[in-house]
Amino acid sequence: MNTIIVTGGAGYIGSHTIIELLQNTNYNIVSIDNFSNSTTDTFNRIEKITKKNVVNYNVDICDIDALNKVFQSIPNPIGIIHFAAFKAVGESVSNPLKYYHNNLDSLVNILNVCKNFKIPHFIFSSSCSVYGNVEHLPVTENTPFCIAESPYAHTKQVGEEIVSSFIKSESQHSAVLLRYFNPVGSHMSGFNGELSKDKPSNLVPFITQSASGILPPLTVFGNDYDTRDGSCIRDYIHITDIADAHVKALTYLIENRNKQKTSVFNLGTGNGVSVLECIQSFEKVTHQKLNYIIGPRRDGDVINIYANNNLAKQELGWNPKYGLDDMMLSAWNWQLYLNNKATLENK
Repeated sequence: MNTIIVTGGAGYIGSHTIIELLQNTNYNIVSIDNFSNSTTDTFNRIEKITKKNVVNYNVDICDIDALNKVFQSIPNPIGIIHFAAFKAVGESVSNPLKYYHNNLDSLVNILNVCKNFKIPHFIFSSSCSVYGNVEHLPVTENTPFCIAESPYAHTKQVGEEIVSSFIKSESQHSAVLLRYFNPVGSHMSGFNGELSKDKPSNLVPFITQSASGILPPLTVFGNDYDTRDGSCIRDYIHITDIADAHVKALTYLIENRNKQKTSVFNLGTGNGVSVLECIQSFEKVTHQKLNYIIGPRRDGDVINIYANNNLAKQELGWNPKYGLDDMMLSAWNWQLYLNNKATLENK
């Protein structure tokens, strides 16, 4: 059986992609995750949803010797989906060297392994943050990059260049760069979602934890932007739709349907939603009144960005299925699951 390797498989997007791979393909799935910002319990949840067990190697991808040993034991690897990276914008501003070291060194290592073990297909987890503060919306794959608003975003810009240069030099390899807009929500079962060892830096988990009384009132960073309600606008997309796109991108490469060696796709709904509109949707579907305060603007935040996703629809056959209310309700169901789990553990 051919094997697909998922780096960062215990993470938010990685775990949901593993679920989609297990439920919709016949590949052997192997994860590599050192749990720097995740937990081993992720694989129990994956098994609960899929009824399948996933082998994970607890290895730091920045350790090339350990990584090589792992790949020597993996049977018939034909593709790598590379998620493993640090992603907190604020932390990247305060500790940029941590992000440049982890996100870029790990990428170079995994590409070296890809070359040395002759693994032909590579999918890179990129981000809409590569575009910066754009002048024209919606964003297409050909929209020029502006100056990165954070070191995290810069690692994604440089990462894309590294992958493209590597693929150009290798006749037997191909890659897809997937530029996510804002993945949110949780698996519709309610058993898997975004989970961080640290205080969440993303909007939706902060909303759900604030509503649960775990965190203080949410701060909306700025209400004086040039947007329809003054708050930042993002293209929020359900996590399962993002995961589905990875399965389709993998199939796209394996079936040799790619028209160029490195393909780029935006993954978004095509609709911009403001921070305040997210809060309103959450309150509507959960019947929870959310206390929040308006704070100053936050360094590193892009003002307004949303996708043109026509290319992914045409080439990958991908269509987002879930709307904003689905995203908010699934995120709340996941938070309720976590709350109940914590209550049981404290008894």
